[in-house]
Amino acid sequence: MRFDLKVNGIPREVDVPADMPVLWILRDILGLTGTKYGCGVAQCGACTVHLDGQPVRACLLTVSAAAGRDILTIEAIEHTQAGAKVQQAWLDEEVIQCGYCQSGQIMAATALLQQNPHPTDPEIDEAMAGNICRCGTYVRIRKAIHKAASDDV
Repeated sequence: MRFDLKVNGIPREVDVPADMPVLWILRDILGLTGTKYGCGVAQCGACTVHLDGQPVRACLLTVSAAAGRDILTIEAIEHTQAGAKVQQAWLDEEVIQCGYCQSGQIMAATALLQQNPHPTDPEIDEAMAGNICRCGTYVRIRKAIHKAASDDV
């Protein structure tokens, strides 16, 4: 079946099964490999993208559910004000260790700051709860989110 998607502001047409996860469309068809496969059951957050501005797990989001809606990936997050600040704060605070989960972490943090420009620690913890970092950089992640929320970035 043919589906019209808008990925990072660009209209795209894909001919895939209706139940195909958006993750595989992004990675295998469109060549946008910044969104990572982690667990495949929406528990780790590595595949987080924005759908109409809301963070969602691309591993379970079907193309039929995403058709006609705006999908934003890590490849274009820097073009949003919050995304640019989050990415700079991530660098400033040296959040990344192995880096595998970081695109999902950045997407979740950006969505949080777009909805709540000055989150508290409990609000950060709640928003980031579904994003697992095997390297354990949670303290640096929280610090980077606070930095991105300040005027220091």
